Amino acid sequence: MTPGTRTACATALLLAVTALPAPAVAATPAPTHVDGRLPSGATYMMDVPADWNGTVLLFSHGYASGPTNPAQDAPDDATKALLLGQGYALVGSSYATTGWAVTDAVPDQLATLSAFTDRFGAASRTLAWGRSYGGLVTTAIAERHPERIDGSVSLCGLVQGGVANWNNTLDPAFALKTLLAPGSDVPLVRIADQTAADEAADALTAVVDSAQSTPEGRARIALAAALHNIPGWNQPTQTRPAPTDWDAQRAHQYEAVKGLLKIAAFNRRQEAEARAGGNMSWNTGVDYAKLLGRSSVRKEVTELYRKAGLSLRADLAVLDRAPRIAADPAAVSWMAGTSSFTGELTKPQLSVHTTGDALVPVQTESALKRAVTAAGSASLLRQAYTDNAGHCTFSPAEQLAALHTLEDRLTRGHWVGTDAASLNSRATQTDPTTPTRYVRHHPTPYLRPYDLAHPGDGR
Repeated sequence: MTPGTRTACATALLLAVTALPAPAVAATPAPTHVDGRLPSGATYMMDVPADWNGTVLLFSHGYASGPTNPAQDAPDDATKALLLGQGYALVGSSYATTGWAVTDAVPDQLATLSAFTDRFGAASRTLAWGRSYGGLVTTAIAERHPERIDGSVSLCGLVQGGVANWNNTLDPAFALKTLLAPGSDVPLVRIADQTAADEAADALTAVVDSAQSTPEGRARIALAAALHNIPGWNQPTQTRPAPTDWDAQRAHQYEAVKGLLKIAAFNRRQEAEARAGGNMSWNTGVDYAKLLGRSSVRKEVTELYRKAGLSLRADLAVLDRAPRIAADPAAVSWMAGTSSFTGELTKPQLSVHTTGDALVPVQTESALKRAVTAAGSASLLRQAYTDNAGHCTFSPAEQLAALHTLEDRLTRGHWVGTDAASLNSRATQTDPTTPTRYVRHHPTPYLRPYDLAHPGDGR
């Protein structure tokens, strides 16, 4: 074969090879998705990747009001996609009812786990996790059914428990009614129905709106906010105020106070009272001057009162003299038995909170730590904080960092990497484009703690 012939053949071969279709890249199989219904009537959903890593994550969703209550197995779509991409199986139920549904939520979540095992086999590791009210459900599972899980993560959870929550929700409403509308007949407890709850919320919100127009009214709104530990920066859309910009902090609290009245103080209270069979909160024996002294925003209140030329001591005396609200013992017993905690952990738990949460203030973590320490379980608990405003405003990467840190605890047998720098590093590994916001933080005390180890401490 001549050199020219060899060149021609080589060229023809090269053209033939380049003309061949590229080999097909094998597509990643889609996760197996399952929808089902439990005997209780609750629905459930499961998503299991083809390359399941053996770990199942049981997600408990937050408070749901109204007639609809869809099942969820992850907090958001972006986090769900990341978890499935890492091989985790995801499960979660709707709970059979909406509202303060812990007596349905816990058994429905456990039944969902059983349904998962029946279909896909036993998991090598089971982690319970949940957000907001789902953090309460998760903690209830961790305390009362530890044999079903290996560990738990609570995100922005009501880890102070039910009785403490409702006591702490009562205080700002009581202060607003007493100081801004002393002649009002707005019911703060024993609310007849949701229509009455709507009317009460509207009436007290109108009082707050009117008070906002005067320096005296604004100072009193700030006092009410302080009794719930509402921070001066509590929504991601707000510009973060300077530490001594009392007016900006108060303006942000004003919106949060109205939100508390609209969301929790009346409508959700009425629903919870209906379940409990009466009023499960009280302020008999409460010293509001002492509560203010322990509040995270007490300095702001004193400065706003001074600016308004108003006597804080006199207003606190008015609160002390006002007729108090007594609880219904049977309702307290129901709420404590279903929704308060002993602090007795037998499996590791990581609890994470934003520092600027107005609905479920970061001080709930102080109540959890108090209970767990008293129960002798402190070595099993770790707490972490993200420097952000809002309720449950975590990024997907921050949530995965928490789950991976819990997994490390289970693998190693001891906690590692629970400091802010380590958590931020984990979050960055998950998503380098997202800002990392874990910080070192020590929340002030929860103002109205109550747990089953300290049943007489709800003042």
